[in-house]
Amino acid sequence: MSKDYYKILGVNKDTSKEEIKQAFRKLAHQHHPDKGGDEKKFKEINEAYSILSNDEKRQQYDQFGSTFDQAGFGGAGMSWEDIFRNYQSQGQNVEFDLGDIFGGGSFSDIFSQFFNGGGGGRRTRKEHGKDIVVDMEITLEEAFTGIEKEINLKKYIVCKHCKGMGGEPGSGKKKCSECGGNGQIQQTKRTFFGTFSQVMTCPKCFGEGELHERECKECKGAGRISEIETIKIDLPSGVDNEQTMKFPGKGEVAKKGGISGDLYVRIHLKPHKIFIRKRDDIYCDAEIKFSQAVLGDKIDVSILEGDLKLKIPAGTEGGKMFKLSGKGMPRLNSYGRGDQYIRIKIKIPQKLSKKEEELIEKLKAEGL
Repeated sequence: MSKDYYKILGVNKDTSKEEIKQAFRKLAHQHHPDKGGDEKKFKEINEAYSILSNDEKRQQYDQFGSTFDQAGFGGAGMSWEDIFRNYQSQGQNVEFDLGDIFGGGSFSDIFSQFFNGGGGGRRTRKEHGKDIVVDMEITLEEAFTGIEKEINLKKYIVCKHCKGMGGEPGSGKKKCSECGGNGQIQQTKRTFFGTFSQVMTCPKCFGEGELHERECKECKGAGRISEIETIKIDLPSGVDNEQTMKFPGKGEVAKKGGISGDLYVRIHLKPHKIFIRKRDDIYCDAEIKFSQAVLGDKIDVSILEGDLKLKIPAGTEGGKMFKLSGKGMPRLNSYGRGDQYIRIKIKIPQKLSKKEEELIEKLKAEGL
């Protein structure tokens, strides 16, 4: 059955956008579930406003009328996240950041707790340690072979004295005075929409409901200490400039057995005196003499593994590119290698001996 969105908001078809906004705010405040209103009605009001406050959707609704839902333009099935994004996108003065106030959960998680009774029972929310980002400079040769590197970082690590438990060895446990042993506390916030209450993990016992009778003297109950730690990381062959490598669990240790953060290493390749890297390919120049260009020859060229003999055909011109298949960089997390390209540069002598000048003059006379 098609819905009359104008009727739901109590406005006419020719009502202005500003008047629709005012009607919506009045009804939303009146029917908010936290004020004893009906949740279904509250969602219906938001659905109507999401259509009529959007010029394109309103035009489609006015055009299709009762077939609007079937045409695929309806707002049915709105989640709580959609509803509150609707408030924000329309410039409403939402006085708080729900994610920040209620522990970083999504809108849907938060409002499911509000309107479904919070679920009951103790739910421990594991704390996450912070991620760490560092920059590292390596050579092209190190990127070619792959390398193990050591990094010294000052960060939170597991407390060695209590092994991350937060209490003195052998210490018993007692009920948490903050949450009364429930592992959860209730937080209340007054807003434009009313007073919101949410059950959240106790910040003192981290959801355990218990505390050690004697806190660890080293970490003061946190289960972690700040210290310089040497971390070994393996950089794979083929890693490229400005690439970021992730090392799970190598970041900050969280409090009391929480989930450790990750370490991110940004790679910077040092400039090379011979090679230029472009993705998995390598480029370099090779100088040859005029006589080698004319008559042809075999020359030594540099590759990543060392040197290689390259055949120069007779009549080679300056700027010609030779391709060495499979002599470039290893492909990261894949098979095979890129290619190496060698550009020929003909070396022109700046000074000639008398004999050389005579020979060049003879060649000139021959039309060369």
